[in-house]
Amino acid sequence: MSEQAVVPTVHNVADRHRYEIRVDDAFAGLTAYHDRGEQRVFYHTRIDDAFAGRGLASVLVREALNDVRAAGMRVVPGCPYVKQFLGKHEEFADLVDPVTPEILEWLREARG
Repeated sequence: MSEQAVVPTVHNVADRHRYEIRVDDAFAGLTAYHDRGEQRVFYHTRIDDAFAGRGLASVLVREALNDVRAAGMRVVPGCPYVKQFLGKHEEFADLVDPVTPEILEWLREARG
């Protein structure tokens, strides 16, 4: 077995409105979003059971938030995991907009 550590990769799959994390090119999970103007509204994060317990959700959300920052956008944490992550990582506090009833209604409509 190789001693080289496997480094997960995160990519924005914009046409599917989600960031995906892959391990050795295998799909391991996603965090889904919809864009509302300059806001990226995250609403769901999941890691496949086969990859659970490896800290991949944290890697995924961190890379997604770094991408949001690079794009000059804001984050709305409609997803409980993203909200929890942001509560523990103050370095992203400057990106966060609150979840409001108006945004939740918009998200329901955007998701169909």
